[in-house]
Amino acid sequence: MADTDKDILKAEKEAQKAAKKAKQERIKQSKPKKDGTFFSRTGNSVKKFWKDFTGTVKKIVWPARAQVLKSSAIVLASIVVVGLVIFGFDRGLNALFSLGEDLAENLGSAYSTTEPADEKSTSADEKTTSADEKTTGEDEKGSDAENTEGEETSSDETSSDEAEGENTDAVSEESSDEN
Repeated sequence: MADTDKDILKAEKEAQKAAKKAKQERIKQSKPKKDGTFFSRTGNSVKKFWKDFTGTVKKIVWPARAQVLKSSAIVLASIVVVGLVIFGFDRGLNALFSLGEDLAENLGSAYSTTEPADEKSTSADEKTTSADEKTTGEDEKGSDAENTEGEETSSDETSSDEAEGENTDAVSEESSDEN
Protein backbone atom coordinates (compact mmCIF):
# COMPACT_ATOMS: atom_id res chain seq x y z
CA MET A 1 0.00 0.00 0.00
CA ALA A 2 2.89 2.30 0.53
CA ASP A 3 3.68 2.06 -3.19
CA THR A 4 0.20 3.12 -4.13
CA ASP A 5 0.40 6.18 -1.85
CA LYS A 6 3.63 7.17 -3.55
CA ASP A 7 2.07 6.70 -6.97
CA ILE A 8 -0.90 8.85 -5.97
CA LEU A 9 1.36 11.67 -4.72
CA LYS A 10 3.35 11.53 -7.99
CA ALA A 11 0.18 11.73 -10.03
CA GLU A 12 -1.03 14.75 -8.02
CA LYS A 13 2.29 16.55 -8.49
CA GLU A 14 2.20 15.91 -12.23
CA ALA A 15 -1.38 17.18 -12.38
CA GLN A 16 -0.36 20.37 -10.56
CA LYS A 17 2.54 20.90 -12.98
CA ALA A 18 0.22 20.40 -15.95
CA ALA A 19 -2.28 22.90 -14.47
CA LYS A 20 0.49 25.50 -14.03
CA LYS A 21 1.62 25.04 -17.64
CA ALA A 22 -1.94 25.37 -18.93
CA LYS A 23 -2.42 28.54 -16.88
CA GLN A 24 0.78 30.05 -18.25
CA GLU A 25 -0.31 29.24 -21.81
CA ARG A 26 -3.66 30.97 -21.27
CA ILE A 27 -1.89 34.06 -19.92
CA LYS A 28 0.43 34.16 -22.94
CA GLN A 29 -2.51 33.82 -25.34
CA SER A 30 -4.49 36.58 -23.60
CA LYS A 31 -1.63 39.06 -23.97
CA PRO A 32 -1.73 40.95 -27.27
CA LYS A 33 1.10 40.20 -29.60
CA LYS A 34 3.43 43.02 -30.38
CA ASP A 35 3.44 43.23 -34.14
CA GLY A 36 5.67 45.87 -35.67
CA THR A 37 7.35 48.88 -34.14
CA PHE A 38 6.07 51.43 -31.66
CA PHE A 39 4.94 53.79 -34.44
CA SER A 40 2.96 51.16 -36.35
CA ARG A 41 1.23 50.01 -33.14
CA THR A 42 0.42 53.62 -32.22
CA GLY A 43 -0.93 54.28 -35.71
CA ASN A 44 -3.13 51.19 -35.53
CA SER A 45 -4.42 52.28 -32.10
CA VAL A 46 -5.30 55.74 -33.43
CA LYS A 47 -7.10 54.25 -36.43
CA LYS A 48 -9.10 51.94 -34.18
CA PHE A 49 -10.00 54.79 -31.81
CA TRP A 50 -11.11 57.04 -34.70
CA LYS A 51 -13.24 54.27 -36.20
CA ASP A 52 -14.95 53.64 -32.84
CA PHE A 53 -15.40 57.37 -32.30
CA THR A 54 -17.08 58.00 -35.66
CA GLY A 55 -19.35 54.99 -35.13
CA THR A 56 -20.44 56.35 -31.76
CA VAL A 57 -21.03 59.86 -33.11
CA LYS A 58 -23.26 58.43 -35.84
CA LYS A 59 -25.41 56.76 -33.18
CA ILE A 60 -26.09 60.08 -31.41
CA VAL A 61 -29.56 61.52 -31.98
CA TRP A 62 -29.09 65.27 -32.27
CA PRO A 63 -32.02 67.57 -31.26
CA ALA A 64 -33.80 69.70 -33.83
CA ARG A 65 -32.86 73.37 -34.19
CA ALA A 66 -36.18 74.55 -32.74
CA GLN A 67 -35.72 72.38 -29.67
CA VAL A 68 -32.18 73.72 -29.09
CA LEU A 69 -33.40 77.34 -29.35
CA LYS A 70 -36.32 76.68 -27.00
CA SER A 71 -34.07 75.01 -24.41
CA SER A 72 -31.53 77.86 -24.63
CA ALA A 73 -34.27 80.47 -24.12
CA ILE A 74 -35.52 78.60 -21.03
CA VAL A 75 -32.01 78.48 -19.57
CA LEU A 76 -31.38 82.19 -20.19
CA ALA A 77 -34.77 83.17 -18.71
CA SER A 78 -34.05 81.05 -15.63
CA ILE A 79 -30.67 82.75 -15.18
CA VAL A 80 -32.29 86.21 -15.38
CA VAL A 81 -35.02 85.30 -12.86
CA VAL A 82 -32.57 83.79 -10.36
CA GLY A 83 -30.26 86.80 -10.78
CA LEU A 84 -33.12 89.22 -10.06
CA VAL A 85 -34.17 87.24 -6.99
CA ILE A 86 -30.61 87.29 -5.63
CA PHE A 87 -30.34 91.01 -6.43
CA GLY A 88 -33.60 91.68 -4.53
CA PHE A 89 -32.44 89.72 -1.49
CA ASP A 90 -29.12 91.57 -1.53
CA ARG A 91 -30.76 95.00 -1.68
CA GLY A 92 -33.27 94.07 1.03
CA LEU A 93 -30.62 92.74 3.39
CA ASN A 94 -28.42 95.80 2.81
CA ALA A 95 -31.33 98.10 3.64
CA LEU A 96 -32.18 96.04 6.73
CA PHE A 97 -28.59 96.14 8.01
CA SER A 98 -28.36 99.90 7.32
CA LEU A 99 -31.50 100.45 9.41
CA GLY A 100 -30.03 98.29 12.15
CA GLU A 101 -26.77 100.28 12.13
CA ASP A 102 -28.65 103.59 12.25
CA LEU A 103 -30.81 102.35 15.10
CA ALA A 104 -27.76 101.13 17.01
CA GLU A 105 -25.99 104.48 16.52
CA ASN A 106 -29.05 106.43 17.68
CA LEU A 107 -29.54 104.25 20.72
CA GLY A 108 -25.83 104.30 21.48
CA SER A 109 -25.61 108.09 21.34
CA ALA A 110 -28.74 108.46 23.49
CA TYR A 111 -27.26 106.33 26.27
CA SER A 112 -23.65 107.48 25.87
CA THR A 113 -22.12 109.11 28.96
CA THR A 114 -18.57 109.39 27.72
CA GLU A 115 -17.11 112.38 25.93
CA PRO A 116 -16.61 111.81 22.17
CA ALA A 117 -13.03 111.53 20.93
CA ASP A 118 -13.24 114.83 19.00
CA GLU A 119 -14.01 116.84 22.14
CA LYS A 120 -11.20 115.12 24.04
CA SER A 121 -8.68 116.07 21.38
CA THR A 122 -9.82 119.71 21.33
CA SER A 123 -9.60 119.96 25.11
CA ALA A 124 -6.08 118.54 24.90
CA ASP A 125 -5.29 121.17 22.27
CA GLU A 126 -6.61 123.89 24.61
CA LYS A 127 -4.35 122.63 27.41
CA THR A 128 -1.37 122.67 25.06
CA THR A 129 -2.22 126.20 23.93
CA SER A 130 -2.51 127.48 27.50
CA ALA A 131 0.85 125.89 28.34
CA ASP A 132 2.38 127.60 25.30
CA GLU A 133 0.94 130.94 26.45
CA LYS A 134 2.54 130.55 29.88
CA THR A 135 5.97 129.90 28.37
CA THR A 136 5.52 132.80 25.96
CA GLY A 137 4.70 135.09 28.86
CA GLU A 138 7.88 134.09 30.65
CA ASP A 139 9.92 134.73 27.50
CA GLU A 140 8.39 138.19 27.20
CA LYS A 141 9.52 139.19 30.68
CA GLY A 142 13.11 138.17 29.92
CA SER A 143 13.17 139.97 26.58
CA ASP A 144 11.73 143.22 28.08
CA ALA A 145 14.70 143.48 30.39
CA GLU A 146 17.24 142.97 27.61
CA ASN A 147 16.11 145.33 24.85
CA THR A 148 13.18 147.32 23.54
CA GLU A 149 13.26 145.73 20.12
CA GLY A 150 12.50 142.38 21.72
CA GLU A 151 9.47 144.03 23.31
CA GLU A 152 7.86 144.67 19.95
CA THR A 153 8.52 141.12 18.90
CA SER A 154 7.14 139.63 22.08
CA SER A 155 3.95 141.70 21.84
CA ASP A 156 3.49 140.41 18.29
CA GLU A 157 3.99 136.85 19.54
CA THR A 158 1.48 137.40 22.33
CA SER A 159 -1.16 138.67 19.93
CA SER A 160 -0.61 135.69 17.61
CA ASP A 161 -0.86 133.29 20.58
CA GLU A 162 -4.06 134.96 21.69
CA ALA A 163 -5.44 134.58 18.16
CA GLU A 164 -4.63 130.88 18.23
CA GLY A 165 -6.36 130.52 21.59
CA GLU A 166 -9.46 132.20 20.14
CA ASN A 167 -9.37 129.81 17.17
CA THR A 168 -9.28 126.74 19.44
CA ASP A 169 -12.17 128.18 21.48
CA ALA A 170 -14.16 128.60 18.25
CA VAL A 171 -13.37 125.01 17.22
CA SER A 172 -14.45 123.62 20.58
CA GLU A 173 -17.70 125.63 20.41
CA GLU A 174 -18.42 124.25 16.91
CA SER A 175 -17.77 120.67 17.97
CA SER A 176 -20.05 121.06 21.04
CA ASP A 177 -22.80 122.54 18.80
CA GLU A 178 -22.61 119.50 16.51
CA ASN A 179 -23.20 117.11 19.41
